Amino acid sequence: MTGYEGRRVLVAGAGVSGKACARALVDAGAVVTVLDRSASAGLAELAAAGIDTQVAPEPPTALLAGASDLVVSPVFAPHHPLVVAALAAGLDVYCEPELAWRLRPAGAADWLALTGTNGKTTAVTMLASILSAAGLSARAVGNIGDPLIDAVRANDCQVLAVELSSYQLHWSQRLAPLAGAYLNLADDHLDWHGDRDAYASAKTAVWRGAAAGGTAIGNADDPAVAALLSAVPGRQVSFTLGEPAPGQLGVVDGMLVDHAFGRGESTGAAFGTEPVELVAADQVRPAGAHNVANALAAAALARAYGVGPEAVAAGLAGYVPQPHRNQRVAQVAGVTYVDDSKATNPHAALASLLSYPRLVWIAGGQLKGVDPDELVSRVADRLAGAVLLGADRAQITAALRRHAPAIPVIEVSRSDDGAMADVVAAAARLAGPGDTVLLAPAAASYDMFDSYAQRGDRFAAAVAALPVA
Repeated sequence: MTGYEGRRVLVAGAGVSGKACARALVDAGAVVTVLDRSASAGLAELAAAGIDTQVAPEPPTALLAGASDLVVSPVFAPHHPLVVAALAAGLDVYCEPELAWRLRPAGAADWLALTGTNGKTTAVTMLASILSAAGLSARAVGNIGDPLIDAVRANDCQVLAVELSSYQLHWSQRLAPLAGAYLNLADDHLDWHGDRDAYASAKTAVWRGAAAGGTAIGNADDPAVAALLSAVPGRQVSFTLGEPAPGQLGVVDGMLVDHAFGRGESTGAAFGTEPVELVAADQVRPAGAHNVANALAAAALARAYGVGPEAVAAGLAGYVPQPHRNQRVAQVAGVTYVDDSKATNPHAALASLLSYPRLVWIAGGQLKGVDPDELVSRVADRLAGAVLLGADRAQITAALRRHAPAIPVIEVSRSDDGAMADVVAAAARLAGPGDTVLLAPAAASYDMFDSYAQRGDRFAAAVAALPVA
C-alpha cells in the first residue's frame, strides 16, 4: 500500500519533474490531474497515457475542489494564487523530492543531501565520486537535473547523493536525509521567498534528519550558516578552511583533514580524538578556496555515512568537474578565457572573480532581486574592464561607476543569437596578455538563453571564433 490509493492529486507543472510525479502517482493509485499554463509536448505525452491534463494561463482554483494534495514545480512560489488557494482549502502542498521521500519502497536507498546558495552541483557530484570510490552504488540526483522520484522508484542504488534547492526544501515536510549539509548562504531567490530570513530558513530543512539520529553539517566559515547550525537538535558537524577543532573537517598544512569522525567510521560515532588526513588541497578540482569548501562538505557527508578516508581521497582526486564551473576554455593572444556561467548570483561570481588577479569581467542577466553593489566593491581593484549584457546590466553598470569609475565598461544591448559574439569580441579588445576574460554573470540566464549551460556554450563558441593573432 502506498497511501495514495484513490486520492485526488493535482500536479502543477508538466516539466521533467511534473511528468515524473504524475506517472509515479498514477502507479501509486492516485487520481491525477496535471495542470500547465500552456500546451506542451510533455502535457500531450501525459494525455496520451490517459492522464487528465488541463491548460490554463491563470490556474483555475476550481480544480482544487475534491483534491487532497497539490504537488508543485519550483515555479510556484508561496505567494502564487494557486498555492494560496490550496493552502486555504486545506490541501497538502509539497514538491517532487517530498513525494519521492513519501513513496520510498522497502529497502530504499539512503539519502545524503546538501543545499546552499552556491556550489551544490559541484559538491553533490564530488560526493557521488567519493561514494563510488568506496565501492557503493550511488547516483547524484535531485536539483542537478535527474528527477529524484525516478531514482527512488528504480531503487537500484545503495545511496543517493541528493542536491536540494531552497524551493524544494521550502515545499518539503517529512523529507529527512540521514545526513544533510548546508554549504553557504548569500542573497538569492529573494523574489521567490520574499526575504533573506525565509530563504535561509527554508534551507535548514536539509537538517531535518539530525533530530532522528542523523548528522547536520554546516559551514563554520559562514556566520549565518554557523548560527543556524548551532540551533539544530542532534549531531552537529562543521567544516572550515582553517585548522579544524574537534567536530570539524578542515585544512592543515595543505591537507584536508577530518577531526570529526576520526577512525570511528559510522554515523553517530563519537568525535575522533586525532585528525585524519584525507587528500591534499591542491588535488581538489576545480581550483579555488570555495571548491575546497565544497570538497570538505562532500567528505563530511561521506564520512557521516561510514566511508573511510582512503575512499574520500580517491573520490576527490579522481573527480571530474562539471562543465561551466570555472572552466578554462582557451588561451588566445596571451589572454585566458574562463567559463563560469554557473555563477548565477553575486556570491558565486565573487568566489570566481577572487581567483584571478587581473581580469575583464563579463556579467549580466537577471539579478533576481539581489543588489550587486557589494560584489563590485570587493573586486573593483582587479578589473581591467567589464562587458555587460542582459536585462539587469544597468544595475551592474551603476555599481561599477560608483566603485571602479576608471575602468572601461561596454554594454551590449542586443539579445539575439549574435550577442555573445559581440560580448567576447569587446572583452578581447579590453584584455591584454596575461589577463583573464571571465564569464561570471552574477545573474540568471533566462532573459537571453535557455540555461546557464547554453550561455556558457555560446561563450566558448565565440572564443573559438576569435582571430588567433
